[in-house]
Amino acid sequence: MTSGKKILLIAVIVIVVLAVSVFSFFKGSYNKFVTLDEGVKSAWAQVENQLQRRYDLIPNLVETVKGYAKQEKDVLVEVTNARARVGGAATVPDKINANNELTGALSRLLVVVEKYPDLKSNQNFLRLQDELAGTENRIAVERKRYNDAVQGYNVAIRSFPANLLAGMFGFGKATFFEAPAVAKAAPQVKF
Repeated sequence: MTSGKKILLIAVIVIVVLAVSVFSFFKGSYNKFVTLDEGVKSAWAQVENQLQRRYDLIPNLVETVKGYAKQEKDVLVEVTNARARVGGAATVPDKINANNELTGALSRLLVVVEKYPDLKSNQNFLRLQDELAGTENRIAVERKRYNDAVQGYNVAIRSFPANLLAGMFGFGKATFFEAPAVAKAAPQVKF
């Protein structure tokens, strides 16, 4: 083999190796983004699953409390309105905001409950309250899982050089589920 043919063969091999490497990088990065994006969507679906559970429990809780606390209509109306906003929210940020409002309204409802010792001893109410407390714990766990998935995804699409590919393929930053400002203040229970 002549030296010219050897150089040409080496050049072709180098070009093929580079092309395969670039293709593998693009394919691997794209597939990683897709996997992480689907992980974020799956985690959000689990959050929504638990939020739906809470949404379904609230009417029973409100009806039980109504029988005991007719004079506390404002709090009950607030919980009902917040629940309606949750049902009408369409985007992830809207759902986060609506659920944060609902969390605040439920906190005020539980303060009302503290005022009524008969209500606290009612078996139906106790069962519903336990269900709601369990659901709130599940929501907290799923929010954490969602935020962990969002963090992994956001880090992947912002890291160099993958961030160049993420922008080319249209992968955008995901939204964290953040606590509202009122959640940072300690709740006040007054008797």
